[in-house]
Amino acid sequence: MYDSVKNGKKKYFRNNWSKWKQVPDEFFEPIDFDEIMEWKVAGWELPIDVCCLIRATNKDTKKVKEFVYKQRKAADNRIKELITDQNIELCITTHDAQHYLSFQDDDEGNI
Repeated sequence: MYDSVKNGKKKYFRNNWSKWKQVPDEFFEPIDFDEIMEWKVAGWELPIDVCCLIRATNKDTKKVKEFVYKQRKAADNRIKELITDQNIELCITTHDAQHYLSFQDDDEGNI
C-alpha cells in the first residue's frame, strides 16, 4: 500500500497555477471556436475495450446519468429500458458515430 494512503490521507499534489499565470500570453497559440469543436466534439475516441457510452439527460431536471458498456448486448438492453421514458434524451456514442434520441410532440399532440 502507498505511504500516502496508509495514514488515511491522500497524497497532496501541488498544482503550479502561479507559474502558469506568470507565462506571457504570447507563449499560447490562439485557437478559435471551430477548431475546438472539431477537436473535442467531432474527434471523440472511446477506449478500445468500451463498446458504447450512453448519456441519459432528464428533460426537466437536466440531470445526466452516464452508462459505459463493454458488451453490445448490455448496451442494447439499457437503451431499450431508457427509451420507454419519454422525459429522457439519449446521446449514444460508439466508435463509429454519435446518435441523439429524444421524444418530441408533433403538431397534433401525438408522439
